[in-house]
Amino acid sequence: MNRNLNRIDRRQFVLTAAAAGTAYAMPSRVVAAKPKARYKFCAFAKFLHTLSFDELADAIAAAGFDGVEVTARATESCIHPDRAAEELPRLKEALAKHDLNIMILTTDVLSADGPSVQTMLRAAAGIGIKYYRLGFFRYDLTKPIPPQVEALKPVFRDIAAMNREIGITGMYQNHSGPDMLGATVWDLDALMQDIPKNEVGCVFDIRHAITEAGEAWPVYFNLMKPHLDAISVKDFRWNGRKSQHVPLGQGQVDPKYFKMLQQTDFAGPVSVHVEYLSKASPQENLEALKTDFVTLRKMLDS
Repeated sequence: MNRNLNRIDRRQFVLTAAAAGTAYAMPSRVVAAKPKARYKFCAFAKFLHTLSFDELADAIAAAGFDGVEVTARATESCIHPDRAAEELPRLKEALAKHDLNIMILTTDVLSADGPSVQTMLRAAAGIGIKYYRLGFFRYDLTKPIPPQVEALKPVFRDIAAMNREIGITGMYQNHSGPDMLGATVWDLDALMQDIPKNEVGCVFDIRHAITEAGEAWPVYFNLMKPHLDAISVKDFRWNGRKSQHVPLGQGQVDPKYFKMLQQTDFAGPVSVHVEYLSKASPQENLEALKTDFVTLRKMLDS
């Protein structure tokens, strides 16, 4: 055997392997697209309404959210309902500087009647807002409940028809309380049975579901899954006979809920609420939003 040739062969092999390793280590000119995140997270801006649009956008961006759930209610609101056509584009512009969006518009809407309702919703749909939250219906507890549910069926159908025509989705939140429609979700399920969820769906609130259902909360979640458009995230603990808002992870909300959520095909907005600081300053609420957002992501990753 020619030993010089053998050394050359070995040397050539080493150089070729090294070159191949270098080529493997070098970044490709074709960069793979960043995987699309399953959820989009928004901060409920209920207690940030005193901030200017630019201040709100700066703060939400700094906290790491994808956008806001912004209020358009009659009092203490980020957006005045009668000025929505003027104010919503300004807020959208402020948020766009940080690549953020208005993900949910929270309203007092309880019917399809009245030009102001449709003007506001058309303004919202016109700038790309996909979802708005309806107001709350309350039962008259001095009267039978089933007829009251029946009376609301045409109201929900009319709202659905309006949303279909405008091109926006209305959402009803399950909220705890002795007279609240949707507190036990069975009534809400009945009202939404024949309505597509892209016309009227549900914002599922696990805090309020556990308040009302206790250990049976998975039944409530199961009932609402076909109607699920968005979720609200917050926590509570019992203070005597009353439920009391607390930071996420410090109360009764079961972490198993987030595992169940990930087993569904839900990919809508996830809204973080910090109702436990209702009287605090905007800065304190922002710090709470950031803290709860960190906790939420840990729960979703666990």
